[in-house]
Amino acid sequence: MTDLLARARALLADHPVVDGHNDLPWALREQVRYDLDRRDIAGDQSAHLHTDIPRLRAGGVGAQFWSVYVPSSLEGGAALTATMEQIDAVRLLAARYPADLRLAYSAADMEAAREEGRIASLMGAEGGHSIDNSLGALRGLYELGVRYMTLTHNDNNDWADSATDEPRHGGLTAFGEEVVREMNRLGMLVDLSHVAPSTMRDALRVSEAPVIFSHSSSRAVCDHPRNIPDDVLALLPENGGVAMATFVPKFVLPEAIAWTREADANMRAHGLHPLDLSEEGKAVQRAFEAANPRPVATVSAIADHLDHMREVAGITHIGIGGDYDGTAFTPTGLEDVTGYPNLIAELLLRNWSDSDIHHLTWRNAVRVLGAAERVATDISGRRGPSLAVLPSTVA
Repeated sequence: MTDLLARARALLADHPVVDGHNDLPWALREQVRYDLDRRDIAGDQSAHLHTDIPRLRAGGVGAQFWSVYVPSSLEGGAALTATMEQIDAVRLLAARYPADLRLAYSAADMEAAREEGRIASLMGAEGGHSIDNSLGALRGLYELGVRYMTLTHNDNNDWADSATDEPRHGGLTAFGEEVVREMNRLGMLVDLSHVAPSTMRDALRVSEAPVIFSHSSSRAVCDHPRNIPDDVLALLPENGGVAMATFVPKFVLPEAIAWTREADANMRAHGLHPLDLSEEGKAVQRAFEAANPRPVATVSAIADHLDHMREVAGITHIGIGGDYDGTAFTPTGLEDVTGYPNLIAELLLRNWSDSDIHHLTWRNAVRVLGAAERVATDISGRRGPSLAVLPSTVA
């Protein structure tokens, strides 16, 4: 395995990881309210975070979509304001660490960052509630650098159904379809992680550009609603999109599903949201885990998902979206952002070729953003900004 790790690191030096989803900005908000002096990621922050610059370097990360997530408990203007603060946090990080991080807005920017030896820093808004049902707000987020938007988070919004809520719309509403069209016109990637299968299929039907799943794995391997059904994976070659496998144990390990239900109930019993990653929340989770040992995911479990996703969608339509700093638990061997070489070594052990790895880590993600840009250029020559409004918001 030592030789495979050395080979994995060499491959990542040439074609580094583009990770589709990292929640560092929200972790910084929750822990220190964006006080970067208290969480200086130029040094080791392993006591508090999955992510810092030395560990990104050690993990072979060349581009990161930073999630500018806000919870769906925030609504309307509050959600939009918090999203703006998240965007500001990413900009503050890039300004503070210019030798290591470069803000990126295009596929060309990603390639330029790689040539410079810097980590391309892109942004993805996690949840359509962030735009407050406004296409003008959507355009504003794009102008500020947001290059994908996840159509929902854990709850339905006014125009799209979530995978983890009771169906309300049957997928996308007419306004939801217009959101997708406007994202196509802008060149903002449509992210289908978190959405219901009906929403996935509607978006794939409507979208003129490739879509992504920024952090979702295979439902055939682990039957969790956050994962992607095979019939949807099979649509990606025609669409051109990319499904980026996540590392969250409860999404990748079947045995973890029941354990997670009990852990979530325990968090609620303590008056906490199951996704609370504050120090208090982590302490409650650790105490529960000590009394109820959790099923442990491994690098092999993630590789099982990637093997299946490659079989169904093809090697040019898969990627990686770890969800670091957005989950309380991580797999053995993938404890933090240093773990990517371990995953690549496991795939090499399974006879993935160098070219396969290059597609998985770098080429597919860069291609999909470039394709969205080309579609946007074409659409913008045919139509202007959409003036659609959600019917319930019309005075």
